[in-house]
Amino acid sequence: MSRADIAPEHTAVMVDSVSKIFTQWQKKEGGGNIFRQHKKTIAALEDITFQIEKGEFVAYAGPNGAGKSTTMKLLAGMLRPTQGRISVLGMSPEKDRIPLMKRLGVLFGNRTELWWDHPVIQSFEWKKVVWDIPDGVYRRNLERMRELLEIDGILNTFARELSLGQRMRADLAMMLLHSPELILLDEPTLGLDVVAKRQMIEFLKKINREDGVTILVTSHDMDDLEEMARRILMISKGRLAYDGDFDGLRLLTGNMTHFTVTTDGGQPELAGCRLLGGQHGAFEYEADLSRTSIRLLLEMLSHVDGIRDVEIRRAPIEQIIAQLYQAWKS
Repeated sequence: MSRADIAPEHTAVMVDSVSKIFTQWQKKEGGGNIFRQHKKTIAALEDITFQIEKGEFVAYAGPNGAGKSTTMKLLAGMLRPTQGRISVLGMSPEKDRIPLMKRLGVLFGNRTELWWDHPVIQSFEWKKVVWDIPDGVYRRNLERMRELLEIDGILNTFARELSLGQRMRADLAMMLLHSPELILLDEPTLGLDVVAKRQMIEFLKKINREDGVTILVTSHDMDDLEEMARRILMISKGRLAYDGDFDGLRLLTGNMTHFTVTTDGGQPELAGCRLLGGQHGAFEYEADLSRTSIRLLLEMLSHVDGIRDVEIRRAPIEQIIAQLYQAWKS
């Protein structure tokens, strides 16, 4: 079954032939140092089509200015498409924004909904009242967030005094107080340290796996996306360039693999493999397994004298993405 055949009741997000055109007024210099305005149109999205099934965890990636944040704002009803149709949880973000927001959660990593000069818990209680969250739902979700996100120590802290990692955990907890079925996350790990990032990733995987929450997430950290999501949508110059899993993404640039050979001191000569560097008897190579099979690679290594250890691993996803971005520029 193709994604286009997903039954409406199982569809969380449907984007059909969507384009978004922005208009900018710019100044250009005329004769005699006179400045005149002219209108410039910018196509942020061009004829984008995709569907996301309920319960999926999907990454949305692309270079700066590709249209990721624009897409998120369209799905949340913050922008209107220039053309095309969008359905989120069976509703129109443009026409049904209030009922949609009761089932949707949105988090932008560079913004906060917390009241800056108030304790975190007051922001939570404000949301309970304004969003009319039932007492039982609020208490249950608050207790769960306190446990899973470890926010007990910051509930009575003023938002302005939180570290970035603490603020992100508080914002995530606040977003989930009304039990959203779908959450849109724009750079949720932005600026987080290793520990805070790990907590964020594990929590998102848990609510997706155990609660069936549908998640669409953007990030510039491709390692994070590969760990979290099972499917990735790649956007370039406002157009959808790839829709599939990460293994398929790697195959777009060949099946690149890195391996390290530790020897008694000499550098092995391995045909079809590119030396990336080496010191103290450890040499790192790159090989395209679509051209040099793993069987041939192991056979070559078996004929090299003085090998003490071999470590084979996939090429970093960051490298694969960088190669794709470079190719898409041309």
